[in-house]
Amino acid sequence: MSALKQVTDATFDGEVLKSDKPVLVDFWAEWCGPCRMIAPILEQIATEHGDKLEIVKLNTDENPEVSAKYGVLNIPMLNVYVNGEVVKTIVGAKPKRALLKDLEDFIG
Repeated sequence: MSALKQVTDATFDGEVLKSDKPVLVDFWAEWCGPCRMIAPILEQIATEHGDKLEIVKLNTDENPEVSAKYGVLNIPMLNVYVNGEVVKTIVGAKPKRALLKDLEDFIG
């Protein structure tokens, strides 16, 4: 079970869009193999960089409104939100080193 906070259609605005620090949203689903592959990597990044970047998970099957609003067609999809705006999108599973490079603007 993930230690990362789960957000929903109902909690997304408050937890993500109104956050005072950057938030990475992991759009995922139970049946998605690549989603399960990157989950432990995201856990590690959250542990190592949680003071600068919050990481949350949103199950696309259970939360269709937010998924549709942000055009989530392929998962895993990671969006980074700053001040309520998407500032970075990462699609697909990547190794930790590549994810850290993609996120260096937010955790460096």
